[in-house]
Amino acid sequence: MNSKTITVLIADDHTIVREGMCALLANEADISIVAEAENGRDAVRLALSIRPDVIVMDIAMPLLNGIQATRQILAEAPAMRVIILSAYSDDAYVEHAIALGAAGYLLKQSSSSMLAKAIRDAHRGSAAFTPSLTRHMRRRGKISPIRGELKVPDLHLTSRELEVLQLVAEGKANKETADLLHISIKTVEKHRHQVMKKLDLPNTASLTRYAIAHGIIESSVQVTIL
Repeated sequence: MNSKTITVLIADDHTIVREGMCALLANEADISIVAEAENGRDAVRLALSIRPDVIVMDIAMPLLNGIQATRQILAEAPAMRVIILSAYSDDAYVEHAIALGAAGYLLKQSSSSMLAKAIRDAHRGSAAFTPSLTRHMRRRGKISPIRGELKVPDLHLTSRELEVLQLVAEGKANKETADLLHISIKTVEKHRHQVMKKLDLPNTASLTRYAIAHGIIESSVQVTIL
């Protein structure tokens, strides 16, 4: 592989989307897709083992969403460049991504040339945002035009509590959540209780609504009542 080639990990739970992105980038001589992930946990595992230059990360993925996968990856490898790719332009999603240190945020309707440009921009340390989102966030005072700083509230949840929150919001039972996280059912129940206490939420329905409203899951992920 050419030493100047930008290595890329594509993370999206839809096979057709991953294949589409690979096809779109196939003719870019300086970009090479080195791995694909279909859920957030695989994205974290592959990112930390392969260490690609850039990760293109979908938000709504099972087991661990793209926001939390990005959080875990950047906690271990802060220099890694992550571009969030989503069909949603909601402020909550964009703000979470920037707050965590994502290098960019592109909408899925972006052109192949924009995706390739974003990968190159992210690789060299520049911001890689869909232009309309950049303008919108600057108007709202969320992004500094110079430093890209963001003002967002802290959810006051630990990484483990956020994982439990997502899985519960996706409709996973305590046992299934415990198996996925490799912890005991009692520990899941403890985290679940802590999440609801910290967020002042009375039941699972309100917890799931909160998860969607704050970009932790997308509404399409929900399988039980909100």
